[in-house]
Amino acid sequence: MASWITIKPLVIVLRWQLLITIVMACALALLMNLQYAVSAFLGGMVSIISSAAFAVIVSRHKGYTAGGTIRTALRAEAVKIFLTIALLWIVFKTYDNVNAFAFIGTFILTVIAHSLALFVSDSKDTDHIN
Repeated sequence: MASWITIKPLVIVLRWQLLITIVMACALALLMNLQYAVSAFLGGMVSIISSAAFAVIVSRHKGYTAGGTIRTALRAEAVKIFLTIALLWIVFKTYDNVNAFAFIGTFILTVIAHSLALFVSDSKDTDHIN
């Protein structure tokens, strides 16, 4: 089955973001209450959705020129920023009981996880250490 996201580091980072979101939501559900958990889940999902859009756009890139690569990266980043702003606005506008600390805290953790994609190896042979 073909994936919409073909770049291994971005797939791994999306999995990390999902894991962070689930862990934060479960921890806050146990330690605080359901309102905190839902807020954390929504904060993580804002970042995951915008990161997934970024990954899909970058994965569809077919050109081999430096200019084409930069245009694709800028377009993907613009879509990610637009989606992030729109989703943040939607959550704060529609969910009256949002806990800002849980929401923004989980959002920030998942955004930081997205930036770690640079450190994920794209090599096919990751079991061998040179």
